[in-house]
Amino acid sequence: MHILVVRNNSNPQAVDASLLLTAYLTSQGIEALLVDSSSLGTDAGRRDVRAQLPGQLALVVVLGGDGTVLHTVHLLHDRQVPILPINFGRLGFLANADTDGVVPLVAEALAGDLRAERRSILSIEVVCEGEHDPYGEANGAGEGAVWDRPDVNAKPSAAAPPPVRRPGETEGAPWTPVPGRFGVNGRGLSGARQFFALNEAAITRGAMGRIIELTLNVSGVDVARMRGDGLVVSTATGSTAYALSAGGPLVSPGFKGMIAVPLAPHTLRSRAVVTDASDVIEVGFDDTDEFREATLFVDGDIVPFDAPLRKIYVQCAPFDVTLLRADGASFYERISTDFFGE
Repeated sequence: MHILVVRNNSNPQAVDASLLLTAYLTSQGIEALLVDSSSLGTDAGRRDVRAQLPGQLALVVVLGGDGTVLHTVHLLHDRQVPILPINFGRLGFLANADTDGVVPLVAEALAGDLRAERRSILSIEVVCEGEHDPYGEANGAGEGAVWDRPDVNAKPSAAAPPPVRRPGETEGAPWTPVPGRFGVNGRGLSGARQFFALNEAAITRGAMGRIIELTLNVSGVDVARMRGDGLVVSTATGSTAYALSAGGPLVSPGFKGMIAVPLAPHTLRSRAVVTDASDVIEVGFDDTDEFREATLFVDGDIVPFDAPLRKIYVQCAPFDVTLLRADGASFYERISTDFFGE
């Protein structure tokens, strides 16, 4: 049996807990692989760690806050391995409290005594200026049009453009990191156009700081045209993160759809939009250069491209993330304490 332990190595308590845990696992005849979260902050780092992972993992234990959990999710990508997050960070809404110590929690997880929560993941597909749009122009045909739904599992036909590389995959030679040590994002400059997020995709103003004009289309229906700082598309998990700060609703983690929240819109009529799990959100950008300089962030990491953004398609990915939770406060009890001070 193999267990991956990811620790926030900048936190002395997390480091001490990781040493205690690995000693316990070894005494039980379990092979533990210890990874520092600092090694997961770049594509190159994640690729190196991914190459060392065994074919089968029984469990992943995360010793840190929500940021360490996000790094771990990007490391695993679509590997269906349960994650046990234990809070050693400043933000721990995704993690379990370290009340009784890490060893009892891990023992419960191995015994199957913890509750499993399946969390939705976003698939984000980007089309830059001058590139072929694989979903065509008919998607904006308005209400009643037949929606050609993007399919992240579809195999391209002979006439289709080459497929994008998913996180961690290469085509031919390994990808060489670009200068600047970008995080989840260096693949944008190297040609990748598909990304995955546990929390959100945030489309915001560019480096010049000008407001941007964008269109919001949901499954073939033109919903809104807006000017402002941008748009956040989040999962239910991400509803307690950036989307919350933008005025979005708090959504139970069992919800499988998406939440689209405008960022500082220049209007009095803007509202968040909550979609079904089968919907596709299409974000388009105004043709006027003055209002189209936008930047994409995936789970808080900037994703730079070598051309202006033209379209962004967001839908629920075909795989989930499984988080293990100990018996304790419910989602509503946690938001009452953390956000309302009750």
